[in-house]
Formats: sequence, C-alpha cells, structure tokens
Amino acid sequence: MEEQPTVRRFHIENFTFEAGPTLPSVDQAYLDINPGASRTALIFTCFRGRLRSTLTFAKGALRHHRIIVVALFGNGESSSPSNTANFPCSSLDYRDCVRAQHALLTRHLKISVVDIAVGFSMGGQCAYYWMVTHPDMVRSAVIICSSARTSGHNYQFLEGPKAALQNSIDYVQGAGYNSILKPLRGLRAFGKAYSAWLTSPEWFDQKLYKTHGFESQTAWDSVVAGTNYNDWDPDDLLAKISMWQRGDITVAQRPGATRCLSLEGTLSQIDVPILLMPCLTDQYFRWEAAERESKSIPRAIIKVIPSVWGHLAGSGAHTTDTEWMDRAIVDFIRGSEV
Repeated sequence: MEEQPTVRRFHIENFTFEAGPTLPSVDQAYLDINPGASRTALIFTCFRGRLRSTLTFAKGALRHHRIIVVALFGNGESSSPSNTANFPCSSLDYRDCVRAQHALLTRHLKISVVDIAVGFSMGGQCAYYWMVTHPDMVRSAVIICSSARTSGHNYQFLEGPKAALQNSIDYVQGAGYNSILKPLRGLRAFGKAYSAWLTSPEWFDQKLYKTHGFESQTAWDSVVAGTNYNDWDPDDLLAKISMWQRGDITVAQRPGATRCLSLEGTLSQIDVPILLMPCLTDQYFRWEAAERESKSIPRAIIKVIPSVWGHLAGSGAHTTDTEWMDRAIVDFIRGSEV
C-alpha cells in the first residue's frame, strides 16, 4: 500500500479575518509532496475536499513539481467552526484563505514563486483570488470546473442543501457537534438536496453509478446522498457554502488599487497563462460562464471536458476524465514554457 503523505499544520498567531474578528491563532493545514523538486505547484481543496482526497496529478502532469496542497478554511483540517472557537462562520472569505496560505508559503516554507496554481470548484475560485491579490507570485494557473464569480444560478442552487440542513429537526446553529452527536437527519437532507447536481441527467440515464459498484440508483442514493456527509460538521459545511456563495474576485483588488473594477476589468489584469477546464455538463459551474470569463483574460486557454460526469468530472471521480485533464495540463505546461 502506498504511504499517505503527512498532514501538517502551520500555526498563525493573531489572525484577523476579512470581516473583522481577530482570533488568537489559526491553523493552515497542508501536504508537502515531492519536496525536493525545483518547481512548485499550489493546489487547493474543494468544497467537500480533504487534503488526502484532493486530485494532485502527482503521478502525471505535476510529477516533476513540489506539490503543496492547502486546505481551505472550513474543511475541518485547517481552522474551521468545528475546531476553532469563535470562528466567523457566516462571513468567511476567500481572502482569509489566501492570506493564511500566503503566510504558509512565504513565512514557513520560504516559497516566493508558485509555478502553477491548480484548483477545482471552490479551489478554482481560490486560485483566481491568488492571481488577483498576488500577481507577481503565481506564474500560471489551471482552473477546473469553476468561475471567477459565483453566478446567481449557482448561488440559488446552494440555497437548497443549505436550507435542508438548517431547517432539519436535529440541527442547532453553533451547537458544537462532535463525532458522536451530529444532526444526521440534517446531513442526510443536505446530501439528498445536493445529489442530483453532482453529475448530469445523462449520467443518470446511462446508469453510470454502476461504474462505482452500485447496482441501482437506490443503492447509490443511500450512500452518496444518504451518508456521504456523516463525517462532516454541519457548521463547517455552512461556513464554506457562505464563502462559495459570495465568491467574486472583483472584491480582491490588487495591492495599491484605487478603484473597483468590473469583472471583465479585473480578469483583464490577470497577465499569466491560464488553462480553464469546465465540464460540458456541469450544472452549476457552467462551461458557458467559463467561456465568457476567458474572453477577458489575455492569456487564457479554454478546453471543455467532454464528459457526462458533470461537476464530478473535474474531481478525479472518473478515470477517463482525469486522464483527459492530465494530458491537457501537460500540453499547457509545455506551451507556457515556450
């Protein structure tokens, strides 16, 4: 069995969040893979991502890179409502994540240049924030099934699973749940409300749940929709949804900026090579939004993942899609080095 990389934590004292509160300390959790490599890749966890479950391309396109995988605030590994007293649950901001990650890289790991930043879903949004707030540090980026601004449709989709959890009979806001006492009915309702959005109508029509060992949709539903969130703290999920819903890189102005720019204006200032890989059937980070945003980024390349796996195509859930993305990243890195 392959040895799992060690989850490490960088302790940051007197951390002030974007919304104002200052905590005595926060932790930034991370993995350091292939530390002897000369080039650096920065990879972010996604909404439901934990460090060791994050797709890293470590055996493929990024095998010659030192890969730093960073956990977003709220994922239960970095500081989150579940492990940090007085955590700002409803006001968490991507800029908070970026500031902690920047401290990890520059103060602790002594990394001054990121050769490539890679993010899927919420991780892709975090990568966008990095490119705006630290334009001289990131040399290129790969954005998978994501967008620079959360759309109104994406926002509204999230209202469904959020309401299912918040209105469940066993959920109490800020109750301080532990591994024994959890609102399992609420977490089940959350998973049910989210489940149809993960893939696509075509995925269900083709019964592709069978590729993961489920003989029926009912069997798939009982696990993926029914129990998949049982190891999550409900307030961690809600903190991350709040951050996701407010995702908008126009608020992340460059250092010294004197005026707010439009989305198009903000994107136009990103002057590094970017590979955008939306999925053709993603129901909430839609490929059309990525295409529109790409037109404002001077050095953007867009390649649409031809898959019926919807949003999950970018997560590593399907081998064919993962191999397709890996080849696209290899070509992108070669082209960026010319």
